Amino acid sequence: MSKFKKKKKGLPAISTASLPDIVFMLLFFFMVTTTMRETDLVIQKPKLPNATEVKKLEHKSLVSTIYVGKSKDSRISGDKIQVNDKIIDVKDIPNFIFAERALRSEEEVKYMTTSIKADKGANVGTILDIKEQLRDINALKISFSSTRGSSIKTNY
Repeated sequence: MSKFKKKKKGLPAISTASLPDIVFMLLFFFMVTTTMRETDLVIQKPKLPNATEVKKLEHKSLVSTIYVGKSKDSRISGDKIQVNDKIIDVKDIPNFIFAERALRSEEEVKYMTTSIKADKGANVGTILDIKEQLRDINALKISFSSTRGSSIKTNY
């Protein structure tokens, strides 16, 4: 009889050396494929007008967007104005711009742009009222969003 007993060998331990690689690959995958939500539209998605001279905005983080369009609720008629995730009235636009300015540093305020994304069928009077409110508070950098393309139709 021997003094030493043979130890039973169990299953070898699972190697976790590649686990950090797998975790980082998953993290990288989700970072690349995830989009950041800007705004949930309460109004119908605006059908932007066509334009031939289109220029991209440089400082997208300094852009405050105002949406103009029809309500998703068909019982409500007329143009609606949406900023962030809520419907506002034309007279509330200065408060929105002042709130956006308060979030920025003094140096960034002079580079802020107000983008108006208006539906093709939006009332021009509504857009003029918005421009007037912006002019009254000295928010003079205004951008109108459009899609690239010719708006002139010719028949030959």
